[in-house]
Amino acid sequence: MHVLYYFALVLLAGIFMAKVTRKLRLPNVTGYILAGIVIGPSLGKLIPKEVVSSFFIVSEVALGFIAYSIGSEFNLKHIRKIGLSVVWITLMESLCAVFAVTLAMIFVFHQPLHFSLVLGSIAAATAPAATILVIRQYKAKGVLVDTLLPVVAMDDAVAILAFGVAVAFAESLVSNNSAIPMASVVLRVFNEVFFSLLLGLVLGLFLSFMSGRVKGEDALLSLTIGCIFLGIGLASKFGLSSLFVAMMIGAVVSNLVYSCDRVLSVVDRFTPPIFLAFFTISGADLQLGMLPKVGLIGVGYVVFRVIGKILGAYAGARMTNSPPTVQKYLGLTLVPQAGVAIGLSLLAEQTLPGMGVALRNIILGSTVIYELFGPVIAKQALVMAGEIKES
Repeated sequence: MHVLYYFALVLLAGIFMAKVTRKLRLPNVTGYILAGIVIGPSLGKLIPKEVVSSFFIVSEVALGFIAYSIGSEFNLKHIRKIGLSVVWITLMESLCAVFAVTLAMIFVFHQPLHFSLVLGSIAAATAPAATILVIRQYKAKGVLVDTLLPVVAMDDAVAILAFGVAVAFAESLVSNNSAIPMASVVLRVFNEVFFSLLLGLVLGLFLSFMSGRVKGEDALLSLTIGCIFLGIGLASKFGLSSLFVAMMIGAVVSNLVYSCDRVLSVVDRFTPPIFLAFFTISGADLQLGMLPKVGLIGVGYVVFRVIGKILGAYAGARMTNSPPTVQKYLGLTLVPQAGVAIGLSLLAEQTLPGMGVALRNIILGSTVIYELFGPVIAKQALVMAGEIKES
């Protein structure tokens, strides 16, 4: 069969299953992942394994646009407006999740250091879409919502930064079985991050300059896609982080372009089918036979990530003298996890193939759990905070 046949099957199955899950009041992403599982090689076998593997470019593109969107949240005027307290809370809840999962993997589950570092870095990510959907559906308002919205926008950026550093360390550890000087590892991490951000800065400046000189939405869309694709391609060629590159492009545009909303939102016309395919392919890539082997570690990942999020959010809110409702309930609203975490796990598989299958199955399996129960937990937290009025 032609590859377009399988790609069409991915899109149509994702649309159909999302329609089913919406009737059950579940997020679309859950439907996409379930659709992938049903049609994938582990269950329905409608798509061969080698075809699923050939769709890796969809993951690269989707993750690039997610990183671009996250970078756009780093608008200095906006950060000054919301205050540094939200930044501190974001750092605390993100890094506590990273340390909780990393330490649990090392000392409780006795996993290798490089595996623990990468899995721990992914723990920082949150799925803002699920939480925002709950807020809109129930018209939640209050100080908890005002704190939650910028936090979920920024902690994915922390996850991408932590992941980039963790992967660079892991590559150094895996590439040499003998003891390697820590200074050389740190230098390699610094070089990868620095040159990735430098490339993103150059492309961001170019996009910012050209965006005011093209006429029409179509030309602007093509220009933006071209810059992001170029960044992903050059990052792959020179061994840089495509996530850092795309994130920096978004950050530069957000701060330098006067009508930045026009440039940043134009990609919304292009990305919906990409994200749909990305999640569905991720589900198809799930190897059900691996789940029993990673089951206990997967449960540990879910539990320790939630513990880290709750304790970190509480500590950050307490440090910044945030209201009691924020201290008590913010962590519960940060449970959902999906898009960025899945993308990072797939990227890790390409970079560190030796541990990729287990890591991907842990993240995909936990995502289904998070997306099934996360929105319910988030809603209940908002109810307990008094920001949802139940009829």
